[in-house]
Order: sequence, then C-alpha cells, then structure tokens
Amino acid sequence: MAFLKAAFFPKELLEQCTKITPVPLHKDKLHLRGYNQSFLLAKELSVLLHLPCDAQLLERTRQTDAQAKMTREERLKNVKNAFVATKDVNGEIILLIDDVLTTGATVDACAKALKKNGAEKVFVLTVATGNKKK
Repeated sequence: MAFLKAAFFPKELLEQCTKITPVPLHKDKLHLRGYNQSFLLAKELSVLLHLPCDAQLLERTRQTDAQAKMTREERLKNVKNAFVATKDVNGEIILLIDDVLTTGATVDACAKALKKNGAEKVFVLTVATGNKKK
C-alpha cells in the first residue's frame, strides 16, 4: 500500500502515541461526500500500528470555506475555532491524521483543540504535502 510511507515517521515518536484520530469533516460535507479520507487512513494505520482509533475525539463545529486558493493567513483565519475536542484526552499523546498538508493551518487548529482538552502531545502524520507559495 502506497500510504505506508509511515516509515519516514520516526519510530520513537510513533511508540509514544496512545491514540489515533483523523481530521474531521463537517457533518454536511461528510454527508455529501459519503466518506472522510482522513478517517479511512487513520483506521488502516490504527490496525498497522496497533493503536486505538477514535474518530470522535474532534468535531468540526462549522463548515469552512475551501482553502485551495487561500493564503496562509486566510487559511489560519478560516479554520480558527472550527474544531473542538469532544472527549477528555488528558495525558494522551495523539497521532493526528490528515490526507494533505499544505500550510498546516487545519492540523494546527485541530492540535490546539486537542491540547486545550488535555492532550500532552499531538503528532501529525499526513500522506501528501502541497507546496503552496502565497
């Protein structure tokens, strides 16, 4: 499987993780699309890494605009306060899964929500990166 590039993720960091969670889609977008690609990746990695996957740790509280043509500053503003942690993650070390990372605005907002709810650390694992220069 192509996404097994997790070998590039330092093993020492993976061994610290206690849970895996995906970047959530807004419920309307999930209903429209029918799946969350980040959840599918997280679920498979959960099996491979022998870590529990909890797709309910984060919730996207509002629909955000598509970020493809936004600058980094616009992206940060777009996702600010768009995520909340829905469960206590006190002391947990979370592996956050996203499909594509461009500026990091989305995963940063997710990590802040998890840390606000008690996560000790949040590591991010992504399948692809975009090279947006804006």
